[in-house]
Amino acid sequence: MVTVLLPSTLSPLVGGVSQLEAQGATAHEVLRRLEREHPRLAGWVLDERGRLRQHVSLFVNDEQADPETPLGPSDVLHIVPAISGGVAAGTDGSALVLLGTRKGLFVLTGERGGRLDLAARLFAGQTVEYAMRDPGTGRVFASVTHGQFGPHLFFADDPLAPEGEWQQAEGPAFPEDAGAAVQRIWVVEPGEGGVLWAGVAPAALFRSDDGGRTWALNRGLWDLPGRPAWQGGFGGLCLHSICPWPGQPDRLAVGISSAGVWRTEDGGTTWSWGVKGLVPRYVPEEARATTTAFCVHNLHRAPLQPETLYMQFHGGVYRSDDAGATWIDIAGGLPCDFGFPIVLDPRDPDRAYVIPLVADVDRVTPEGRLRVYQTRDRGKSWKALTRGLPQDGCWATILRQAFCHDAGDPLGLYCGTEGGDLWASADGGDSWTLAAERLPPIVSVRASVRASVRATLAR
Repeated sequence: MVTVLLPSTLSPLVGGVSQLEAQGATAHEVLRRLEREHPRLAGWVLDERGRLRQHVSLFVNDEQADPETPLGPSDVLHIVPAISGGVAAGTDGSALVLLGTRKGLFVLTGERGGRLDLAARLFAGQTVEYAMRDPGTGRVFASVTHGQFGPHLFFADDPLAPEGEWQQAEGPAFPEDAGAAVQRIWVVEPGEGGVLWAGVAPAALFRSDDGGRTWALNRGLWDLPGRPAWQGGFGGLCLHSICPWPGQPDRLAVGISSAGVWRTEDGGTTWSWGVKGLVPRYVPEEARATTTAFCVHNLHRAPLQPETLYMQFHGGVYRSDDAGATWIDIAGGLPCDFGFPIVLDPRDPDRAYVIPLVADVDRVTPEGRLRVYQTRDRGKSWKALTRGLPQDGCWATILRQAFCHDAGDPLGLYCGTEGGDLWASADGGDSWTLAAERLPPIVSVRASVRASVRATLAR
């Protein structure tokens, strides 16, 4: 018999116990047997297709496992709730950081909040627009743009695998009747139920149902009647932000530069525009009522309060309390309201971070000081976090995908500059360390926690 340890969330579904025993040759068989013996468990750990839910991790004894991991009669199967972006862990966790740069993918590892070591460099000489690790599967994706041969998406189950072992996905690519070609793959985002989404330029949304191997164009968004009037920003017409709705796979919001926020509640068949309250100051006042040029720079949803979204706009920081239908300006208290990235605390919908830049005509940190601004009251007030960051002669630029969290507890934050410096914090931004330096220009940063199973299970 295999011993199964349950988290507190599942205990009430099985009569209040935290430990069960079941037979099975694999973790999947054990979980299915538990569902038969305890019907209230159905749908909690495995979805209706029998796949492990995105925000659930399995461990066999002290090793992370997947549903097909074989089990012996003396094994202990742990069911652990996880947070998208990394495992919630104590300060003994180490960091895995994926840096997309103008000269390849840099994989860094080391203790959170300290110096990080180079573990691998891949796709040398090519621009890696974006790289991320899917927390549900552990698979790593890299969007690579070759100077002559265009954009391609690669994936591997091990971020340290040699470049020759990475596989190239089939797409994202437009079908022939779309009359377009992918210019750049901006983002890959895990959705609900094992779905993956990708945003590209020219602004389009793609979906994968097979772990990122193949991709299909979302025709509902691509075929919108008003699309011919859309205008691109400085970085082109791009779909760079994708915000799934936890637990509701048919609901999604995307951010497009420069066509605003678009929302669907039917899996992408139909879309509605969400720009009420946004002020495009770069458009003449008399044209604002009819313009479609709403230049969203970054968009994120609060996981624990999905109707709350935060946005960095091209001149403005905004919050929505109604799932992106209307927006409130929350930039008061910032030295300037231009910038690219925004980061949310996954455990606190009232907490967000931005890194302001002077303006669109001078895209550097104001006063030559690198400051991360934090709000803990939904944008009513902002506090500059500066300890450890350069406060003299630092004219840095941080791009839209180059600031992230690792979902650790305390929260880890990481930001990379076009000057090739990576700054890291392991205490929610209260203090910062120069984790790596003298790298190529950094265009994306994504991080996760590599924690010991004992530290994770002890929480």
